[in-house]
Amino acid sequence: MKNFVVKTIANAGALAVAVWVLNKITLTGSSTGKKVGTLIVVALIFGLVNFLVKPIVKVLTFPLFILTLGLITLVVNALMLLLTSWVAGKLDLGFHVEGFWTAVLGGLIISIVSWALHLLLPDDED
Repeated sequence: MKNFVVKTIANAGALAVAVWVLNKITLTGSSTGKKVGTLIVVALIFGLVNFLVKPIVKVLTFPLFILTLGLITLVVNALMLLLTSWVAGKLDLGFHVEGFWTAVLGGLIISIVSWALHLLLPDDED
């Protein structure tokens, strides 16, 4: 359970950095509390998408992983971010990613920040 909470916090932090850096990734809300709540729900959706959909996409695109020496990972991460944005839109959450290239940059930022936060935050299971 602790690992799940740490991963969700790391995802929320990484998404917040992407929203802060890229003006085409938007997070809307009437107050800071609502924005934080939206960010946590979006982080949960992002984690769920990465847990359920990403492995299937990786298996289906395995030849492209070999051919591009793993660079297709940027495209897969962008697609997962766009899917998260779509689901958030369907749930009337104030999170939106505008365009594929924004998603590529956002996915790269999220990957780097998430990796750094996982190094800093404890994730051991008790």
